[in-house]
Parts: sequence; C-alpha cells; structure tokens
Amino acid sequence: MTYDTNNIFAKILRGEIPCKKIYEDDFALAFYDIHPAAPTHALVIPKGAYENHEAFTANASDEAMAGFSRAIGKVATMIGVTEGGYRLIANSGANGGQEVPHYHVHILGGGRLGPMMAGTLNSD
Repeated sequence: MTYDTNNIFAKILRGEIPCKKIYEDDFALAFYDIHPAAPTHALVIPKGAYENHEAFTANASDEAMAGFSRAIGKVATMIGVTEGGYRLIANSGANGGQEVPHYHVHILGGGRLGPMMAGTLNSD
C-alpha cells in the first residue's frame, strides 16, 4: 500500500490544517481528537509517512520508535489521565476500524471507560 500524502494527519503535520496541539517534538505530534470518545481523548501521531503500526515498526528508526513511545507517555501525563487510568488504542486497516491512513494512537481517559469492544464481531 502506498502512503496517502493527502490524509488529514499528513496535512496537520504540514501545518495545512490546524489542531488543538498538546505536545510536539522531533518524533511525534499530539492533539485533542475533534470527535472525542471519552471525557479526555488525545491522538499521538508519529512524524513520518507511516500508514499503520506494521509500516511504522518495519520502517521507522529505533530512535523514532522510542521517541514516539515516550511521547505517548508524556502526553498521557500532560492530559492528566495517568492517575485514574487510561486506554491506548491503535486501529489498523478496515477491519480494525482505522479511519485515517496515518499511524496514530488514541489516548482515552478522564473517567471509567466501558468494555473494550461495544459489540460482537460480524461474520460477513
């Protein structure tokens, strides 16, 4: 699969679309989700053209992977979800519910979260 340079997160990284920024460093950009699924809902995206987790782990440098992972932890602390607990979600592909073809991690918290999956799998 070829990375879509016109996906919304690529445009946010280039500064073409604004975001409510939480954190940025050489490896990641974090911002609040515009359609939150929890009282506190942030997204952390790596800097680089990675469609999903598989592409990221196959192509990113060890330094970029470590920096991205550290950024997730920093953001969780910054948005105040570490004490009560939080959930990390990284969707991959259509069956995984990935909506934007740029690797990203959701940080959800700010209250008691419901079950991991809301429904059952469809067999079709």
